[in-house]
Amino acid sequence: MGNWELEYRNKLISIEEAVGKVESDTDVIVALGASEPQGILSRLHTQADRVRNVKVFSAVMINTYPFFMDPSMEGIFEFCSWFYGSGARAALKVTSRNVSYQPSALRRMALDRQSFRKPHLFFGTCTPPDKHGFVSLGLGNSYEKTMIEEAEVVVLEVNKNIPWTYGDMEIHVRDIDFFVEHHWMPPTIENTPPGALDRAIGQHVSGLIEDGSTIQLGIGNIPNAVAEALGEKNDLGVHTEMMVDSMMALYEKGIITNKRKSLHKGKSVCTFIMGSKELYAWSDRNPSILVLRGEYVNDPSVIRQNAKMVSINTCLMMDLSGQVASESLGMTQYSGSGGQTDTAVGAKEGFDGRGKSIIACHATAKSGTVSRIVPVLPEGTVVTLNRGNSDYIVTEYGVASLRGKTIRERAACLIEISHPDFRDHLKSEAERIGFL
Repeated sequence: MGNWELEYRNKLISIEEAVGKVESDTDVIVALGASEPQGILSRLHTQADRVRNVKVFSAVMINTYPFFMDPSMEGIFEFCSWFYGSGARAALKVTSRNVSYQPSALRRMALDRQSFRKPHLFFGTCTPPDKHGFVSLGLGNSYEKTMIEEAEVVVLEVNKNIPWTYGDMEIHVRDIDFFVEHHWMPPTIENTPPGALDRAIGQHVSGLIEDGSTIQLGIGNIPNAVAEALGEKNDLGVHTEMMVDSMMALYEKGIITNKRKSLHKGKSVCTFIMGSKELYAWSDRNPSILVLRGEYVNDPSVIRQNAKMVSINTCLMMDLSGQVASESLGMTQYSGSGGQTDTAVGAKEGFDGRGKSIIACHATAKSGTVSRIVPVLPEGTVVTLNRGNSDYIVTEYGVASLRGKTIRERAACLIEISHPDFRDHLKSEAERIGFL
């Protein structure tokens, strides 16, 4: 038995011992999405009788856990989210006192919080150690490795079902304080087939993407439809915050090759992986994937170094001046800033002058009763992408290019891609407020 193996065995603790390291009046940082340590999180509430005012930070919490779902946890645990996922939204239906939102772009999540207060604990996940004593963080590095380096105490759940991924993911056993062995299946996200409107949007977006482009693409019906529409493209590359199933499919078809990338040629670059079991299996020891830190991947100054960079994001609504709202409806927080501004700005400012930022959405919501294109945003609505950074807007009715256009020119072209049932109202409102 080597020295690292002895050290690893000496650092093994139980889940009960792990959650027992939580202290009152501290920050606990938790790995995001498919990397969330389910064993530890499912037992965190058991410490409620001995701690107070514990802030638990994460982004895209997928599952629900008693420490924030139980209203009696108020004043004991507060789930502080950088991006409201399904877990946070479920909690808000039960209690609004146990969940709060911290505004931050993905690349600044770790950096901003640690500048305010150093984290006491980090809970994350990893693979079992290899023969050299290294573990891989597997499915995420948006802020995980940075927080591991900053936290006073680090506990990782060792899970044999986590894929081994490359990039900036490896950590030696000696650099982790404690390990918990807990083998579970990572959370998955169901891929629903795109509908007719999604596919119409996908075709419009595809028309904006040249062969040899490097793309950033998220998850959901519209991104899936975009991926479907890229079937005739050649030599696409990937520089994205999130590696998803649709990218795996494009790689397997030979459409994504990364051969013509100007940065990290031959590699698909991401900061976390989330999707199906098949995606996780495909990612395991896949040398074509680099999982790098969020502060690097989502840095606009890095993104702009990609040739023909195209950022494709979605939104909740936008106004006729080009302000894009992607995270709240009025005062109600729905998701978060995520990396939208990072990737949109980086793509639009591409070094070769051929980059594009695309915001794609259905023209209407609520079964066609509400227009997503509005004269002005409702009071309290958060602007995720300011109008100075808006570029291409796509609905099922076409493409509006906003770059370089005046407010009047923008309003006119956005009305053209709105749903026909709302165009007269939008036009009259635009004239009333001086946009036309």
